[in-house]
Amino acid sequence: MIRIRGLVKRYGDMTVLHSIDLDIAQGERVAVIGPSGTGKSTLLRCLNFLDRPEEGRIEIGDLCVDARRATRAQILALRRATAFVFQNYALFANRTAKENIMEALVTVQKRPRDEAERRARAILDETGLSDKADSYPAALSGGQQQRVGIGRAMATGATLMLFDEPTSALDPEWVGEVLDLMRRVAEQRQTMLIVTHEMQFAREIADRVIFMDEGRIIEQGPPADLFDAPRDDRTKRFLRRVGQ
Repeated sequence: MIRIRGLVKRYGDMTVLHSIDLDIAQGERVAVIGPSGTGKSTLLRCLNFLDRPEEGRIEIGDLCVDARRATRAQILALRRATAFVFQNYALFANRTAKENIMEALVTVQKRPRDEAERRARAILDETGLSDKADSYPAALSGGQQQRVGIGRAMATGATLMLFDEPTSALDPEWVGEVLDLMRRVAEQRQTMLIVTHEMQFAREIADRVIFMDEGRIIEQGPPADLFDAPRDDRTKRFLRRVGQ
């Protein structure tokens, strides 16, 4: 079980997250939707301290991290428990696809290089990229780069996978292959928190959909309930604008 309590993030005088409370069950797939600039990506970044929240508590299993008193060791443990898939891929340009997947296994998890290489090759095979093991990011399409990014997250065995609009930087022709890989990951009952603008994908993949606006969770529920019978006027207006 993952528990988030009272999560607050500010940039100067602007509060981006207003005391967010959220529970995520093991194996649950949760999609987060809402207008741009409403704190969705900030929420993900705060969950592994890429952005440090000012207040709040994050619990993943036995690990409990208080934002006000978090130690370096706790932050590192939190990052080991989470894996982040970025919208802009965030691959190392000077490392091959295989080496990008190996990096966290060697530097963070301290696995032997031969073990990390075996794991990376297995992941590349699973993601359909075994023939790209020695290719550098510049030689890969956007869809292939994002699949490497997802493979890197898969390789770590993290408790929670965080997806920050993983298709937003892709040309339309590459979106489908990335969404298909995410579906395969979801079928393994991997716990996932997905910020997405792909409404149909959220409807298909999520156990629960959260609508955020102005740094707050406005409403949440099963996809059929939220998309077909939203309760809050802000949710209704947003879904009308995006054609749902």
